[in-house]
Parts: sequence; structure tokens; C-alpha cells
Amino acid sequence: MISIRIKFILALFFVASFSEVLAQREDAGNYEYDKEFIFGLNKNTNGGLIGGLMFKVGTRISDEHFSFFAVELANVKNPKEVRYNTVLGNSYIFGKSNYLYSIRPQYGREVILFRKAPNQGVQVSALAAVGPSIGLIAPYYIEYAVNRLETVREQYNPEVHQSRFNILGTGRLFEGLGESQLAIGANAKAAINLEFGVFRSNVTGLELGYMIEGFNKEIPLIPTAENRQFFQAAYFTFYYGFRK
Repeated sequence: MISIRIKFILALFFVASFSEVLAQREDAGNYEYDKEFIFGLNKNTNGGLIGGLMFKVGTRISDEHFSFFAVELANVKNPKEVRYNTVLGNSYIFGKSNYLYSIRPQYGREVILFRKAPNQGVQVSALAAVGPSIGLIAPYYIEYAVNRLETVREQYNPEVHQSRFNILGTGRLFEGLGESQLAIGANAKAAINLEFGVFRSNVTGLELGYMIEGFNKEIPLIPTAENRQFFQAAYFTFYYGFRK
């Protein structure tokens, strides 16, 4: 009886697996879709290890043309930023007084240049997008040793915190975010999209592009360095999503 049950379970497992393979084969090579929902991680020349996050919703207009709405959240840095280690093993950026978090709603168009062959290859498309930029200028907090017994945690000020050897670390995560100031601006980007995968129901790819962004005032990221009102960056975004 046990042997018969085992054979029956194995048969059911084989049927289920075979059905799934058939379903995948029906989907393989079929790249027609009307909607796509994509999530991505960004790396750019104005950011850190992870430059930002992206969410995009695309809609088909024709066989080769698509429109999309996207939202990006990025941490914009000054090229002069240098990270140091403290005597306690923490790290900080000497001279940095503010963060710049940029929220970028975007509208764009995408056109397919080369479609991938059935079940293989890479699809290549070109895209462009524009939109407003909402900049959050948040204070950069440090922990500073006033003397051997007293430390303070406050926004970096070059006139007060003159010795980098007295800096013991940075503030807590998102500390001072409630004290942020607003900067309003606009952004535009152009990119090449390299899409991989063989199924219509999901998508994986890489977006390689260039972005320019400007605000209505200079952003004092490092008070003692040249601060900018306009930023430009090369970037790549690794993304994953699904379609229907």
C-alpha cells in the first residue's frame, strides 16, 4: 500500500511539473503585453553604493511605442564628499552639512529598437522622460566630542566643528528629516533599455542613461566647497517587474 501511495504521489508531482512546463512554454517567446509594473535599484555618479529606488508603470500605445509614469527616490551627493573612519570605527563625511533627497515623478515614452528572438536574445529600446523634482534638504548630523567627557549630536557646522578628529560618528538614521527644507526643480533623462528573459509575464533588465536635474536654488551640501543648483549624472538601473 505504501508503495502504491508513493507511486501515486510521484505521478501527481510529474503531472503538475509537466503542466507548469507547458504553461511556461506557451508564455515563452510571447512578448506582447499592455501593462508593465517595474521596480528598480539605481546606481549613479552622484550617489553612493545604492543611488536610489525606482517604480514605473508602462502602457502600450502601439507595437513599438509605450508610455510610462515613474517615480524615483535618489540621494544626491556632492562630488567632493570623502568618507573617513573615526577612532570608534564609525564612518562620516567631513564637511558635509546637508543631505539632498530628490523625489522625481516622471512621464516618458519608450520605443523598441530591436526585438529579441523567440526564447533568447536581448530586446533593446530607447526612452526619454521629464518631470518635476522635489528636493528635501535634510541636515547632516554628527556626534562631536566637545571635551573628554562631553559629546553633542548636531548638524555639522564648519565654524564650530573644526577638528575632524573630534567627530565620533553620524546621527541616527533619518535624524533631522523633520527639519528639512524644500527645493523645487525639474529633471530630464534619456536612456537605453536592455531587457532580458524569455517570458511575457515577467521582465528583468538594465537601464543605462544620463540624467540632468536643476533646482530653484543652490543646495549647500558642503558649505566650504562649490555648491550646485544643477546636477548631472550617468546612471544604470537594474530592474525587475511583471506584465499583463
